[in-house]
Amino acid sequence: MQEQYLADPKSGPCPFYEVGDKFIFERYGGEDTFWREGNGTQCAEAWDCISRYIYTALQGGSIMRGWTNDERMMIACCNDGTRPVIFRIERQDYLAVKINGMSCEKCAERVKTALESVKMVERVEVRLEKGWAEVFVRRDAPPEEEALREAVEGAGYSVAGID
Repeated sequence: MQEQYLADPKSGPCPFYEVGDKFIFERYGGEDTFWREGNGTQCAEAWDCISRYIYTALQGGSIMRGWTNDERMMIACCNDGTRPVIFRIERQDYLAVKINGMSCEKCAERVKTALESVKMVERVEVRLEKGWAEVFVRRDAPPEEEALREAVEGAGYSVAGID
């Protein structure tokens, strides 16, 4: 198609994205990276095609319910007819565990280790500057909130809330 229709018949693959690129968009606690990160940082053609999927995922929804084998997974493609890019868009569900008493990286590591030991937790990212931990949950069932509280308290901190 490139050789037949483009002014540059050897334009090759998409120059903007690389296989394996990851982009994280968040909406929680006053953060809304959809507008800040998406605006001007993505290829305009691709962004036009994938932004509605990302926005839907940030709202906790899925455009492809019943189409993909996991409702948190969406597949989209940019409109470039000669060098399209296929995107996997995944909604990453997590619980925000607000923690009192964390003041340093060592505190954050203790909390992370404690929360990672809870059954049904896939991974934990502690946001020390925000005072919370993002607890990413298994797809089949979230952990019990009481187990999360006990883990944090066992590490010597208290839980201010879980969203």
